Amino acid sequence: MPEDSPLIRSLRAAVAAAPADVPLRLHLAELLLGEGQSEAAVAEVAVALQHAPGDEQARQLMTRAMGLPARQPAPAPASAPAARPGFDWRAAEAQVGDAVPPRFVAEEVAAEVEAADPLRADGGGEPDAGAWDVERPGSVRLADVGGMQEVKERLEAAFLAPLKNPELRKLYGKSLRGGLLLYGPPGCGKTFIARAVAGELGASFLSVSVNDVLDMWTGNSERNMHEIFQTARRQAPCVVFLDELDALGGKRSRSAHNGMRNTVNQLLTELDGIDAVANEGVFVLAATNVPWDVDNALRRPGRLDRTLLVLPPDAPAREAILRYHLRDRPIENIDLTKLAKVTDGLSGADLAHVCEAAAERALLDSARTGTVRMIGMKDLLGAAKEVVPSTEPWFAAARNVAMFANEGGMYDDLIAYLKKRRKL
Repeated sequence: MPEDSPLIRSLRAAVAAAPADVPLRLHLAELLLGEGQSEAAVAEVAVALQHAPGDEQARQLMTRAMGLPARQPAPAPASAPAARPGFDWRAAEAQVGDAVPPRFVAEEVAAEVEAADPLRADGGGEPDAGAWDVERPGSVRLADVGGMQEVKERLEAAFLAPLKNPELRKLYGKSLRGGLLLYGPPGCGKTFIARAVAGELGASFLSVSVNDVLDMWTGNSERNMHEIFQTARRQAPCVVFLDELDALGGKRSRSAHNGMRNTVNQLLTELDGIDAVANEGVFVLAATNVPWDVDNALRRPGRLDRTLLVLPPDAPAREAILRYHLRDRPIENIDLTKLAKVTDGLSGADLAHVCEAAAERALLDSARTGTVRMIGMKDLLGAAKEVVPSTEPWFAAARNVAMFANEGGMYDDLIAYLKKRRKL
């Protein structure tokens, strides 16, 4: 195998750092093909086709690479039929069959999958008891949540303290029923906080989303909701996390579909519990970006009767998030304090995008110059300037709700934050 040129070595390093970058991998394959390394080029194009099966450039490059004679074929016997002119697609498929998975499964495989499915396509069958994955008590704690000290204190006072002190709870006759609704702009860590709460309680964690509940067949959505709570009761103590509550428990008055109204009714039934102690040890947490779209009945006592506003990360939290997303990347001379200051107002998802964009800048520069370099402050500051806070549209909508629909003082925390930021 010929020795790689410095440019090819640099591109190999860049591809290893960003394996999903299809254009960069195809550029490497082009250079390998130009150097006569057809087998290496085929391997790179095969990986590119895994990420982008329909990429026309990758298909054309594979045709060229496979068309090069890597070795002389053995002479065919005289009785063999003459080979068809043009590119041998069967030989190409045989060579890359292991690298590129088929786009469609065979009929017999599909039949096996359908036979193994506990809920048949006609809506029959019973839900599998193990259809919902219950995570065992994890090691994530509130201490692992960077910054957000005010959120932690409110969680401790309103939710965790009564649950972690059984003697005091017994003395005062405090039940373990009721739940907590987390709301705020998207990408600010509501799900991570819910996992941290489960860790603090030493409880199992059951995450529930729309696709876990809703079903096209009448009655199946309600049955799925019941089975989820039955699973949580069997695994108690267990935290049930209802993600995107506005989709699972939207206002029934706005729903034109009976199935959705029945699903909300079933959720209310499960939260109340038929038996007085049915939900002991089941802690319900829910998250939503639009609490004003959640059915009011879900927020009555004994249900999701406590709320907590989760805002964009503060400076210590931003430092922790940036450190986390840069931990496995090649960096040098990064001033996290300065970065946290210039990224004020960005959500956790925005900060992850800043790190990704900075890595892309360094990667493209390395590919252009042929020399691999580290990610520096210049890359991160440039990426931060280009990222628009994704939380602004949410605050624009929440501002109107807080001003004109603050019934019962639910949005007092939001109003205080908007005034502090001079947005109200």
